[in-house]
This record gives sequence, structure tokens and C-alpha cells, in this order.
Amino acid sequence: MLAGLVAAVASFGLAYSEAKELQDDMLRQIAALSAGSTAISSSFSKQGQDSTDGAISDPESRVTIIHLPKDIRPNWLNSNMPPGLHTLDTGSERLRVFVRDDQSGTRTVVFQPTDARDEIAINSALHTLIPLLLLLPVLAWLIMRIVRNELAPITLLSKSLDEQSADRLHPLPDDEVPQEIAPFIHAINRLLQRINHLMAQQRRFIADAAHELRSPLTALSLQAQNLRQADSLQSVQERIIPLQAGIERTRQLTEQLLTLARTQAGTNGEAVIDVAVMVRELIAEYLPLSGSKNIDLGLEEIAQLSVRASPDALRLIFKNALENALKYTPEGGEVTVHLLSDNGAAVIEVIDNGPGVPALERERVFDAFYRIPGAVGQGSGLGLAIAREAAIRLGGVVSLHERQEGSGMIFRYRQGRAR
Repeated sequence: MLAGLVAAVASFGLAYSEAKELQDDMLRQIAALSAGSTAISSSFSKQGQDSTDGAISDPESRVTIIHLPKDIRPNWLNSNMPPGLHTLDTGSERLRVFVRDDQSGTRTVVFQPTDARDEIAINSALHTLIPLLLLLPVLAWLIMRIVRNELAPITLLSKSLDEQSADRLHPLPDDEVPQEIAPFIHAINRLLQRINHLMAQQRRFIADAAHELRSPLTALSLQAQNLRQADSLQSVQERIIPLQAGIERTRQLTEQLLTLARTQAGTNGEAVIDVAVMVRELIAEYLPLSGSKNIDLGLEEIAQLSVRASPDALRLIFKNALENALKYTPEGGEVTVHLLSDNGAAVIEVIDNGPGVPALERERVFDAFYRIPGAVGQGSGLGLAIAREAAIRLGGVVSLHERQEGSGMIFRYRQGRAR
């Protein structure tokens, strides 16, 4: 805006000076015309030479007026030329001619060389263009200076970001950055916040995994030492049974840890899945376990459901839900899978009549390695954490609800149905 204002002032000054010069020339021309037609004719016949003792020296003032039939008609002027504006070529120069007929029969002819007109137009255009040409280097310098100064905080922020530790990321300050860059800085800070949260989860996961693995590995080491100290074959056989059980628990824990890590890394290969078919396959897989505890395991298909999801991730959710239900349901109990639809969403429920989960613990049980104090049976506290992580990756929601009739728990998974 400042450069445009300077250019406007300069153009105005030059145009004002040119207009004053043109007005001065018009005054000299009027003075020459007032001398009479004889002076005018001689002025034209001498092709612009001054007939008033040098008063008219600028070619821009070469305007000539003749009155017919009083004055001598030039050879190039046709007597039948219609009134109005014309451009004529006299051989030696080109003229711009204006013809006007009066009611008295007098014809007035005013003409001027086109060279003079072109000179006036070119000078006016140059006077307008020169300030802009002179300002171009100034504009380039100003643009470079302003852009460099405005983006200087970005350079400082990039250096600050490069100097940050990879495991301790801090948000970038946004108080001195240009307003147009502020949303980008805010997006980077949100990304850094998510990365910090993810790294904190990973550190906590590694710490919890190391803590959970320490106990079974210590137990295995002690059991191996006891086995080494056995003095008879019968003693070896007795001590190898708990060793095998400990190895199996450690294997299951390691498998769950790997499963949780793969689930957190993401799921691929989505497809449209018939939920009833998948649930029937899982029920068939867990029938031996339910039969050993005399648990009635069944399916109640209230609605036909199909969802778009990763088959492995969806199977993982239902598998962990069934394992927990069968683990904590007492002998002679029942576990039922309900398939229903709610406002266009697919809802899968695993209902048991076990001891249930206290209301205050229903959110914490989804944390990795967390187990309800006093919970019976062996477990690592990873099943529900794996189920929730898989549900998040699929865009679904898992939750625990109290059973309406009697004791027990409802594990509910909700996801939008496939189109």
C-alpha cells in the first residue's frame, strides 16, 4: 500500500506537470491564432515553424485552423470531404483533421500532425509508467525484507523443534508467529501431544509388561531349581507339572502382549463380515471349554448383522469377551451371545450370569494389566484391553453393563453396519 501510494503521488505530479505544460502551449497557440488567418496559414505552410517570432517552439502546439473559402485551401484537402474527424496522409506527414460546416456556408478546418499527438500520448504513458518501473526494485527489496522478517519466527521454531529430545517433545510457542501460520503451529502442537501420549502409553506398556513377565519368569526359575534338586523320578514328575503350567501361563501372557502390540499398530484388510457366521465359529471353538464347566453356551440372533471390519480384529474382540465370560461364569451357568440392531448400528452382546463387575471398576478393567482386587482365577488383565484397542481401530465401542435379571455382566460391542 505504501509503494502504491508513492507511485500514485509520483504519477500525479508528473501528469500535473504535463497538463500545465500543455496548457501553456495552448496559451501560446491561442496567441498565434489571434494574429489572424494569414499568420496561421504561413505557420502551416512552413510546417510548424513559428510565425510569431519564436513564441511557439513546442511541436505539440502545431494546431492549425483555416476558414474556407476565406483562406487558401491546401492541396490535400478535398472540397467534398464530409464533416467530422478524419486521418489524412499528405505525403510528407499524416494529419488528424476535424471539419465543421457553419449555417453561413463557412467551413472550418482544424488539423494537427499525428506525430505531435503520438508524442503527447507516449509522453503521458511514460510519465505514468516511469514511477512504477522505478519502484519495482524497491518493491522487490521490501517484499524480501518483509517476508524474511515475518518468517523469522518460523526459522527459530524449526531450530527449536530440531533441538528437542525424541522422547520428550514440547509444544512450540505460538505467541510470535504470523497469524496465517498459527493454525499450522497449533496442528503441530496437537500432533506432538498425541505423540507424547502414545510414547507414554508405550513406556507404561513396556514397564507393565516387564513387571508382569518378571513374576512368571522368577517362578519358572525357582521351579527349574527345584526340579534340579529332585532326588527321584517320582519327585521329578511331581515338580514338572507346575513347571509346565508356569510355562503355559508365560506363553499365554507373551502371546497376549504380542496381540496387544499388533492391535495398537493398526488393522488392515477390511471386509464385509457376516457376524452370525463368525460368532457360530467361535461358539464351536469354545464348546469344549463350556462343556467342561457344564455352561450353556448359545446364540440368540435377533437381527441379521453384517459389518465392515478387519476379520482378525473383530474375531479378537469376541474371543476375549467369550473367554472372560466362560472364565468367570460358575459351573452350571449360561453364556449367551445376542445379535441385535439399534438405530441402524450393529450391537453384539455377550451375556453371562457370573459375579459381575462393580460399577466403579467397569472402566478400569479395560486398562492393560489391571485386575479387580480379589478376582479368582489366573489372568494377566490384558483381554479387555485388547478388545477395546481393537474396537477403537475398527471405529466401534466396547462397554460393560449390569445384567437386568439376576447377577452377571453384559459385554456390549457397537459398530455402524456395513452398507
